[in-house]
Amino acid sequence: MSTETPLRRDGEVRNPNEVITRSLLRLVAVPGLDRPAALVTLDNGLDHTKPNSFGPGGLASLDDALDRAFAANPAFIAVTGKPYIFCVGADVTGMPLITTREQALEIGRLGHRVYARLKESTVPTFAFVNGAAMGGGLELALHCHYRSVSGGAAALALPEVSLGLVPGWGGTQLLPNLIGIVNAAQVIIQNPLMQNRMLRPKQARELGIFDELFEPADFLERSLEWAAGVVRGDVTVERPEVDRSEMWDAVVGFARQQLDEKLHGGAAPAAYRALDLLLLAKTADFATGTAAEDEALADLVVSEELRSGLYAFDLVQRRAKRPAGAPSTGLARDVTKVGIVGAGLMAAQLALLFVRRLQVPVVLTDLDQERVDKGLAHLTGEIDKLVGKGRLDIGTAAKLHGLVSGSVDKSGFADADFVVEAVFEDLAVKKQVWAELEKIVGPECVLATNTSSLSVTAMAADLEHPERVVGFHFFNPVAVLPLLEIVRGERTDDATLATAFAVGRKLKKSSVLVKDAPAFVVNRLLTRFLGEIFAAVDAGTPPAVADSAVDPLGLPMRPLALLHLVGPAVAYHVGGTLHAAFPQRFGVSENLKRIAGSGQPLIVDDEVNPAVASLLKLGDAPLTAEQVRDRALSALAQEIRLMLDEGVVAEAQDIDLCMILGAGWPFHLGGITPYLDRSGVAEKVTGKRFLPKGVASLPA
Repeated sequence: MSTETPLRRDGEVRNPNEVITRSLLRLVAVPGLDRPAALVTLDNGLDHTKPNSFGPGGLASLDDALDRAFAANPAFIAVTGKPYIFCVGADVTGMPLITTREQALEIGRLGHRVYARLKESTVPTFAFVNGAAMGGGLELALHCHYRSVSGGAAALALPEVSLGLVPGWGGTQLLPNLIGIVNAAQVIIQNPLMQNRMLRPKQARELGIFDELFEPADFLERSLEWAAGVVRGDVTVERPEVDRSEMWDAVVGFARQQLDEKLHGGAAPAAYRALDLLLLAKTADFATGTAAEDEALADLVVSEELRSGLYAFDLVQRRAKRPAGAPSTGLARDVTKVGIVGAGLMAAQLALLFVRRLQVPVVLTDLDQERVDKGLAHLTGEIDKLVGKGRLDIGTAAKLHGLVSGSVDKSGFADADFVVEAVFEDLAVKKQVWAELEKIVGPECVLATNTSSLSVTAMAADLEHPERVVGFHFFNPVAVLPLLEIVRGERTDDATLATAFAVGRKLKKSSVLVKDAPAFVVNRLLTRFLGEIFAAVDAGTPPAVADSAVDPLGLPMRPLALLHLVGPAVAYHVGGTLHAAFPQRFGVSENLKRIAGSGQPLIVDDEVNPAVASLLKLGDAPLTAEQVRDRALSALAQEIRLMLDEGVVAEAQDIDLCMILGAGWPFHLGGITPYLDRSGVAEKVTGKRFLPKGVASLPA
């Protein structure tokens, strides 16, 4: 019997599932040079929606193309990509096939060996980055002697830390020695941990990652001309000297301190390994540094955190684009005008999103002209800010200004196809709004509620056409958080639901279909979670102990900071809704009621407000941090199992997608269910795992 794994056959590293990115070589005559250039184009044979990536097969193709390029004795060698895509890095589909540390080491070494040929070449090498370049794709460019970038490159990043990896093909050693330790730490650690922030081409050029920036229309021609000038000596590429003083160590030390504050001591080991490699890059030769990358990569590839990260990445990249249970897109109606009931901050945020993405007329209403004017002023001011930041051109901004209007008269909604309400979270108020609007809008107009916890079914119960009411729950801030919970009431029809999903897609939101259940997904889980933290405080646990109890999870913010952000009054209201529905599991905290009623901020200067602390009435049964953490995690496991049994969402994957996109919970947790599985909490509380072994975890 063969002992070979799917990753290794016939003495070579392989991935049977790999879509191989071919390296296509052609010799190109360049004016002013007496020899042709060797142009290598990366192309996996698919359209721009299926980006290039490198697995073992792709690396072998690049290796072969470089053999042939060097043999042709070119004036220079340049690597570019297919339209819109340079390369987005390693082929993550092969990662789950890696079951041993030795296999991971071999993949790391293979990438380093092939890429190093560009760095060590005596023939000048260039990267013409014509599109998205992420991870191993950007590392490939860094190995080239010179680099140009297209102004149309949509995504430039080293995002590995967000997945639970480190840049493992030279990035941790090349980047800091090119752009300095401060900028490298931002790109390699800070950006991935800030919702995977991408660099724009101009930013990347200003940082010094690229030597030139050219417009997309003639990018290749301009890049070839520039490269020829460099080879001839007509063009000089200047790069500033990198500071390798004690500041390097100080920056790494400060970054480690920030990680401790954010991740609380190792919840995401990849970030700490990346810092170690950045520190090494100050003094190590390239061979030593890349060997250390191999070792770090080998450790991380066989970690549970990486498997959770890959699972989370797949949810965001695939499941979010194909919502489970969404009806056929063919049923969706056209939306040519949008109405928004309310002109407060949330309503203005919604109006900006709708007018910017749909570019159709958007009209706001409110109780009086002063509120309408204030909402419109905020909206138009935000459009002008986008112009100032270079994210909108003046012509588009003028168009958007012309599309927004406001009135105290709801008759302006008469020809709207889609109306969203963002009024006070009170069922009677919302029912009154829909009762008024049903007499004004057309028979097929979708009525969407942005409620965070109230019943969509109850809201529509007294309407003549309840089938056109749907939950359309955004998360604050609307422009940042990508989740949209689309809630199907008991009588919501398929055409309404399909229209809601089509609109969500145009808004560039990731939509999840949710059953009409109290507080839906994110707010229900966060309320249960925060409820356990506050119950511990009520019992006598010092707030600082209760607040830090869940630090080992590495959440984006501690519970009390989250409560402060949400607002104690909002949290108390949602908690009351859930207490009415599930009194045995959702308690009512008198301390939270006092805080909400006081109007005082919960947090001041990153500490519990002394004025709020004085309001607390504590019991005499304090808990340890471990007990608080156990209760909070057990509560989450119980609530998730109940939600799945109730059919609130289709699968556990949808729970995790909601927590990642709506609450910002990190990839290294996989949302939450993979963590509950691997920590044993799921089986202890519910008797079984949420996900099969090997999904978001190492194989059995």
